Amino acid sequence: MSEDKIVVETMVVGGKATAGPPLGPTLGPTGVNLAQVVNKINELTKQFEGLKVPVKITVNKKTKEFEIEVGVPPTSALFLVELKKEKGSSRAHEEFIGSLSMEQVIKIAKMKLPKMNTTSLKSAVLSVLGTAVSMGIKVEGKRAKEIQKEVKEGKWDDLISKYEET
Repeated sequence: MSEDKIVVETMVVGGKATAGPPLGPTLGPTGVNLAQVVNKINELTKQFEGLKVPVKITVNKKTKEFEIEVGVPPTSALFLVELKKEKGSSRAHEEFIGSLSMEQVIKIAKMKLPKMNTTSLKSAVLSVLGTAVSMGIKVEGKRAKEIQKEVKEGKWDDLISKYEET
């Protein structure tokens, strides 16, 4: 990276970034328009409202132009928001904290897909279901492991393919 650029990586609450710390003190000296940066971050992170989101800001100190890259919160955090719970089960194979619909699982898988090592939504769904298993979350009222088996068998292909097109 050239000396003309500064990169700031931080966590912000989705849709609620401010010009205060950590952004203001770090970006202020670069001369970039802080209000524009904060507005852009809030616009890009509003779908993750209430969640901590990783954000990478690259500022060209000469031109004052900036680029913002937004990460995705962990799958576990997305599940907890969907279930309106504070934490997963401490005994995931015996105690369950709730049940999600397959649509909710697919929605989360779609959010995670760009950062995964796959381009297949079906593979992303299987991965996300793995997190559900370890957190004590049922899907469609069944153990997530059962749903994983059904996904592998093709029972959810129609629903998953519907979401691939949107």
